[in-house]
Amino acid sequence: MLRSPSSLRLLLHLSRRLLSRNPLLPSSALSARPRFLSSSSSSTPGGAGWATYDPLSDSLSASAALSSASISDSEPPAVSDAWGVYDPVLGRIVKQGSPPPSSSITVEEDDEEGEEAGKLEEEKAGVKEKGKRRVTAVGVNDHVRWSSVAAARRPAGKGGKERSSYVCSNCGEGDSQWWGKCRHCNAMGTVDKYVGVAGPESGGVDVEWSHHIGRSWMPQKAKEVVPQSLQEVNKGVDQAQWRIPLWGSFGMEISRVLGGGIVPGSLILVGGDPGVGKSSLMLQLASNILEGFKAKESSPVVYVSGEESIEQIGNRADRMSITSSNLYLYSGTDIEDILDKIQPLSPRALIIDSIQTVYVRSFAGSAGNLSQVKECTSALLRFAKLTNIPVFLIGHVTKTGDIAGPRLLEHIVDVVLYMEGERCSSHRLLRSVKNRFGSADELGVFEMAEFGLQAVLNPSQMFLTEHDSDSEIMAGLAVAVILDGSRTFALEVQALCVSGYHRSGQVVGIPQSRADVIISVLIKQAGLKLQDNIVFLNVVSGFKLTETAGDLAIAASICSSFLEFPIPNDVAFIGEVGLGGELRTVPRMDKRVIAISKLGYKKCVVPKTSEKLLRPLDIDIEILPCSNLKQLINTVFRPQG
Repeated sequence: MLRSPSSLRLLLHLSRRLLSRNPLLPSSALSARPRFLSSSSSSTPGGAGWATYDPLSDSLSASAALSSASISDSEPPAVSDAWGVYDPVLGRIVKQGSPPPSSSITVEEDDEEGEEAGKLEEEKAGVKEKGKRRVTAVGVNDHVRWSSVAAARRPAGKGGKERSSYVCSNCGEGDSQWWGKCRHCNAMGTVDKYVGVAGPESGGVDVEWSHHIGRSWMPQKAKEVVPQSLQEVNKGVDQAQWRIPLWGSFGMEISRVLGGGIVPGSLILVGGDPGVGKSSLMLQLASNILEGFKAKESSPVVYVSGEESIEQIGNRADRMSITSSNLYLYSGTDIEDILDKIQPLSPRALIIDSIQTVYVRSFAGSAGNLSQVKECTSALLRFAKLTNIPVFLIGHVTKTGDIAGPRLLEHIVDVVLYMEGERCSSHRLLRSVKNRFGSADELGVFEMAEFGLQAVLNPSQMFLTEHDSDSEIMAGLAVAVILDGSRTFALEVQALCVSGYHRSGQVVGIPQSRADVIISVLIKQAGLKLQDNIVFLNVVSGFKLTETAGDLAIAASICSSFLEFPIPNDVAFIGEVGLGGELRTVPRMDKRVIAISKLGYKKCVVPKTSEKLLRPLDIDIEILPCSNLKQLINTVFRPQG
């Protein structure tokens, strides 16, 4: 049955228009009262299974009560051009020699079957073309170019239409329109425009792209990647031999920061100030990777620079005495070109210097802008995961010390390392900020020498200087023991109290707010008359003392300068100072005391609450427990009997 009388009126109107345009159809094909098949039976002879639509009453009625003319019309016509049937698939009325064979099939069912038949014919018509495409894709997949990972991803909208979004460089969140400030982190002036341009297809690679692929860093392969159990993943994998080892004292320092070696297929970002030694570090690392494979054939390591020519890199390598034959140099900035050139080499590792100088052709913008940095990093991540080749990226930093580019860059990579160091100092610190394969609190210590970076064998004493125990300059000098990652350092804190001045003192290497708190506690709780004195504080060697474990050394140095009482050079201080003048314990006291005892110190002042923890240790050092600052003064600053 037809669904409603309105549908019948529409069909009647359409049939009259078609009849007026097609004179070949006789007027008897569709009468004033058209007849439709019905699934209900009728007892009237000649009208069984037929219904007539009356446009005046807007209803269907049985055909038994029709006039003789209508009854004659209700009889199935002879095989002639008298029947015209509307084909919904073709969209027009077609001639038919006889009525439908069965009256139990409704018009609605005929329409649905016609549509299904049309779709089936269209699918059959496109089988050959789709088969050709599938064969072509499989054939290309056998010889996939590495540069295909940098191909433009299909945009989510209309083909070729430019889409733009606004991304916050502080938190990495995006929005479809520009706002004065980021609505997620409320940072001002951090929202930048990101333009994504629709590029060509992925070069025939057997990859099915969806509109969600723009939010994924991994290529989605159709019906190839399925979930696997943990046992299947680790089956046959020797975790001890899985990482790429590094050799020598230099390699041991980097392995400590990376968590035990280089993980295959990892993407590692190294940032730092200009001139701190990032390029030298990566060039030495490339040579160190090849050192462990001298006895057998090994794949090369490729160093790609977008800032220097290969002759300049070769000159620096010669100055650092790097002569490895398997170290390949290349100068270029096009990601697709770089991946094409290194594919025949099948390298063991790839180094890009730097990520801000490379670009992808299929995306708009110059090298170094927001979109290019993001897309280049995403392409290199896909390359690393697909080929299992580790990739090292050197990143520039801004004036605030953060890596240039979107904050999203640090979320994409697996490891983020920062190289720190003062221009006036030869020491360099390689700090782990993010590490998916190890601890993020590790620290590597190097010294910049004539032939490159050298590992510091005993970093705990590198900030200490030699002093005469009987010298008067020892007044105001105390040694603090701090922990940076898993490394223990002994720092010298200097204090100078000058009376008669009515201005604020200067603090170098210590937070000003922390210094003000300790001075106020000494005035209130220890009874020192520091109101008429200005206090200068300094951390030797330019180190930044931010850990609260150095509070006790700061207070001891101020007391030494104010009382003009030198502290013996074999005494160290570990502890935090509270507002009530009490001494509080700090984490990992045992490791700090063991490290300071190895440096030759004979005494160590610690909070009394940590005495029980240190008592079982078998160490050659005297522990001086103190509960508050007054007890500290009575213990350290008293004449020797």
